[in-house]
Amino acid sequence: MILLQLFWSFFQIGLFSIGGGMAAIPLIQHQVVDLRHWLTLTEFTDLITIAEMTPGPIGINSATFVGIRIAGIAGALTATFGFILPPCVIVSFLAWVYFKYKGLKVMQGVLSGLRPAVVALIASAGLSIFSLAIWGEAGFFSAQSFNFISLILFCLAVFILRKWKLNPIFVILGCGVAGGAIFLLI
Repeated sequence: MILLQLFWSFFQIGLFSIGGGMAAIPLIQHQVVDLRHWLTLTEFTDLITIAEMTPGPIGINSATFVGIRIAGIAGALTATFGFILPPCVIVSFLAWVYFKYKGLKVMQGVLSGLRPAVVALIASAGLSIFSLAIWGEAGFFSAQSFNFISLILFCLAVFILRKWKLNPIFVILGCGVAGGAIFLLI
């Protein structure tokens, strides 16, 4: 039964995650944290961090991680297959449609109409993670759980990325080392 739930949850995520991995984050959170309660919000944030740092798409990494945590290797395979099945079918069909009708203006209009929705999904995921990092699970504007260190590291990372255009991986690693060192000192 749990394998069927894993398959169905990640099938839905794969079916509706239009726009790539970052756009899938709110859908993964809804299924894994809100509906199924397989992970807490803190564990979910850790999952996203690890899925971003490991090679491969974030959705597949998330499906594999959640599947292995819930039902072992069979769960990982089931969740991953559930996640990749809808996009494989949809992309195959859309490729056929695109090559057949690529000259139509309607096709270009549809593609440009999807861009704002993808940007909104990515912004939603970013705000959720930012809120959790700065205010914790208490939510926005909770004074007792406000984390100055996370805010300072965030602002410093944005400044470094904008000013010197360093590789984001190095900035992430630097923030992780700085946060770990501060955590050990406090």
